[in-house]
Amino acid sequence: MKLEELREKLVYQGLLLGGVALLTSAALAFASRATEADIKAAEAADLKQSLAQVLPGEYENDLLKDTVTLPGKEGEVLVYRGRRAGKVDAVVYQVIGHGYAGNIVCVMGVSREGKILGVRVINHKETPGLGDKIEPAKGDWIHDFEGKWLGEPGAAKWAVKKDGGVFDQFAGATITPRGVVNAVKGGLEFFEGNKTQLLDEAGTKP
Repeated sequence: MKLEELREKLVYQGLLLGGVALLTSAALAFASRATEADIKAAEAADLKQSLAQVLPGEYENDLLKDTVTLPGKEGEVLVYRGRRAGKVDAVVYQVIGHGYAGNIVCVMGVSREGKILGVRVINHKETPGLGDKIEPAKGDWIHDFEGKWLGEPGAAKWAVKKDGGVFDQFAGATITPRGVVNAVKGGLEFFEGNKTQLLDEAGTKP
């Protein structure tokens, strides 16, 4: 094969390969755009379902669009707000506790009055059969927070029984419930310290 013919063949193969790569990239980009809306819709539905577990009842607004971000002990806290009659009636946000095997991420709902509507653990690495009793599927322990606030049972009693508090610990896994209790207490303190912003009452006159 002559040198010129070889060069032409190599150029042709390079152009062909480039064209195939371009078409493949275009097809992938189109597929990504086509499924992006469905993925976002599914993520939004999952998030709403998680929020509903700790924020029972119906609200007149879209919680996913009514948010405020405030500084917390573990970094910025994204807060979702539920409204009734135009006023913020409840809020929900994440809190982080420190367990035996790592962080315990919880989501908690708090009423306008500062009372806990619900708490759920959404991520943890605690020991199966011991620390995983913080999950509602493994026991009722997590429901003990419902209806409580900083004044009930009182600041000194916001601890597991081993530490002089009112919350049960688990046999062989005291660190896990202690971490959750501390996280929830911290979440209530966050609410009290940021109530004006959380309830969207910055412009309200006393």
